[in-house]
Amino acid sequence: MTMATHADHSPSPARPRERDRDPDRDRRSGPEGAESPESPEVSEAHESPGAPEDRSTSDPATPKDAPDAVPLARTRTGAGLLAGGLLTGVIVLALVSAAYGAYDIPVTDVIASVQHRAGLGGHPLDRVGESVLWNVRLPRVVLALLVGASLGCAGALMQGVFGNPLAEPGIIGISSGAAVGAVASIALGLSFLGNWTITACAFVAGLVTVLLVYAMSRSGGRTEVVTLILTGIAVNAFAGALIGLFIFFADNAQITQITFWQLGSLSQATWPKVLAVLPCALLGLAVAPLYARKLDLLALGERPARHLGIDVERLRIVLVLVVALFTAAAVAVAGIITFVGLLVPHLLRMAHGPGHRFLVPGSALGGALMLVAGDLAARTVAEPAELPLGVLTALFGSPFFFWLLLRTRRRQGGWA
Repeated sequence: MTMATHADHSPSPARPRERDRDPDRDRRSGPEGAESPESPEVSEAHESPGAPEDRSTSDPATPKDAPDAVPLARTRTGAGLLAGGLLTGVIVLALVSAAYGAYDIPVTDVIASVQHRAGLGGHPLDRVGESVLWNVRLPRVVLALLVGASLGCAGALMQGVFGNPLAEPGIIGISSGAAVGAVASIALGLSFLGNWTITACAFVAGLVTVLLVYAMSRSGGRTEVVTLILTGIAVNAFAGALIGLFIFFADNAQITQITFWQLGSLSQATWPKVLAVLPCALLGLAVAPLYARKLDLLALGERPARHLGIDVERLRIVLVLVVALFTAAAVAVAGIITFVGLLVPHLLRMAHGPGHRFLVPGSALGGALMLVAGDLAARTVAEPAELPLGVLTALFGSPFFFWLLLRTRRRQGGWA
């Protein structure tokens, strides 16, 4: 007892120097450990033998910043690798698609012919090979790239604008609405804008459709999943009825063209069609990435986005116009091709995350890759016959959409 009492009233020993302190005791200490804002890793760095006293101030890249810098570097590296993989896949698959079909051409000859046309050496093919490659294959491959990039990017924008991962131009009726405009121009024999007539009619009809869906699917300041899907079902049914009405009044030649729009195909690809869709696709692909940061802020909610300086309604109107431009361009040259804008953004979101700075351009690359692969399969799976491309994408996209619906319902605990 006497010794314990003496120990309690004895003066505390002198505080050890900074580099001689025990890091384990510092982590266990109460007030002293709480006063220091540094993490244990930083304390250990300061307390290591031989380390200078002012290391945290002399070294700009302190360990305190490392936990934030490393994930950011990994994210950028992952995005670069994924984008590089997508771009490589697009190039390789485009060459393969241009080489194989009813008339096979070696890939090396395809590259040599392209180099020859570009004045970079190479050599031309024989007369039949040159005709098949430049008049049939390459227009189809380029058109598949443009249409796939347009649909993939449109899907990413739709999901960002609606704040809903189930949004897609085909599912909510925009593709069907744009097809009504194209079919109407065919059945009525309109030609007031020449080669641009079908594209213009599809654009106007797609714009009206997307505005209608946007207005009907919002309730209480947000977009409901069930309302969005039911609105798309109603719009698709109404568009189908209008297409049937135009078919009833069309002649045989017009019915053949209208059937092309309903099934979706790239079999009628030509260089004039590529030139018709090229300005719309390039304009949309140039504008869409500029709004990636605003879409990230919009994902936080409308009210936080407004507090951060985002004009939400203006943003939505601009992006709705871009989506209508993408969809109209795709429908005008390829007909109704669904599920590309749903599958591609979801797969990229699972692989990299929801950030739109990568998701928007990545969806364009992924859509181009998916449609070139789908068109190659449509041409070669049932040779010499050719499967409709829209039917093929729907066969693969429908099960994925059904799985996505079940996954969303499980996460939300129901449809409420």
